[in-house]
Amino acid sequence: MPPTPRDADRPQELRFSRMERLLGGHPISTVSVDGTSARFVTDPALVRRILVTDARHYGKSELLQKARILSKSGLLAPDDARHRHYRRLAHPHLRTAAVTAHTPLMEDVARATAASWRPGQPVDIQAAMCRAAGRIALNALLGPTSGQTSALLTERLAALSWEMITKPLYGNAARARRPAHRLRQASTDFRTLLARCITDRLDPPGPTTHYLAALLADAGPAAGGALSGEQVCDEAVMMLTAATVTTASVMSWALYTLARHPLAEEKVLKDLAQPADTGTGTGARPGHGHGPPGYTLRFLMEVLRLHPPVWITSRRTLTPVTLGEHTLPAGTDVVFSSYLLHRHPAHYRDPHRFDPDRWLTTRPRPQDATYLPFGTGARGCVGETFAWQELHVLLGVLAQEWRLTLQPGTRPRAAAHTTLHPHRLLMIPQPR
Repeated sequence: MPPTPRDADRPQELRFSRMERLLGGHPISTVSVDGTSARFVTDPALVRRILVTDARHYGKSELLQKARILSKSGLLAPDDARHRHYRRLAHPHLRTAAVTAHTPLMEDVARATAASWRPGQPVDIQAAMCRAAGRIALNALLGPTSGQTSALLTERLAALSWEMITKPLYGNAARARRPAHRLRQASTDFRTLLARCITDRLDPPGPTTHYLAALLADAGPAAGGALSGEQVCDEAVMMLTAATVTTASVMSWALYTLARHPLAEEKVLKDLAQPADTGTGTGARPGHGHGPPGYTLRFLMEVLRLHPPVWITSRRTLTPVTLGEHTLPAGTDVVFSSYLLHRHPAHYRDPHRFDPDRWLTTRPRPQDATYLPFGTGARGCVGETFAWQELHVLLGVLAQEWRLTLQPGTRPRAAAHTTLHPHRLLMIPQPR
């Protein structure tokens, strides 16, 4: 029996394994996260109010941030004006024209990744994707570095990203000493090397156009002052890890899904073989073009629907708000999950079924809270366009070079940590 409104006020312990039960209940229920009471929202219309319509009444919440090592400067600043300033600073380096300029880099990294695999030898897919996504992020956001430094930065960023991916967001596991120590050590190792690179670029010999240069040159009057050297390093670490962990998680699911769905794999390969100017071979952001997306993009959209990397989000009310039938006082933690929103039976027919062709008739709108793989509103992912192209390029190169299969008897489960990722994904490559 679905819970009554009275039941909705009784805290339930928030657990990933039980989350889907919330879809059959009240649109707003009370949950307990590490002993803290919060309101869990499953109605997309109410989530849209939180993120878009009434966004000014909601701020950052620390409820699900215990496991993260993230800056509070720049793009992650709780102050909206400061956040907007650094979002505008990042945008020129992530918009469509910049993405197009970075596409050859993405292709080079994808080909190098494919060339590193050997027939029949198991590949740790998530580790490989952390290295590939990290290398792309480093070159795109920091600009070129020497070969030895670039390789070391890539390995340290991949190690940090893996620790970030696998760190729980809440519960006893998030407070465990050993995983926390590994995460701090990986962060220190990467940050130390990155800080040296930043110091070397404080007075560049010529004009530079990457995001790090923009941070270093920014006076920041509109944001209340420029970032210090420490804050610039923090901001770079945040951008690089965020870009790496999300792409690595999605690509891991995408390659796993190809192996699980041979018909979808056949359609992806056929779509990729078509000339790019047909409109089917583009990594463009969905919902912004003319006509339905090509099959490869529909495939990626469906992977992101079922496996959104940022699977749960929290906000905190800044003022008393009315949300649905509830009046919430200032300081209330509000939680919602894109994982659940993407599987809501009221919005997706047969929601657990992998069906890329559902996107022939279902078109996500930029601010529609039924599909939030990159968030929405003023604090949605600034690198969404970049991410779509990166996913498309990586999938295209790897799928055309190799056929990946799972080891017999294995079926990785979904691990709901900092990102939603497949637990221990080893795959066997065979050449096409």
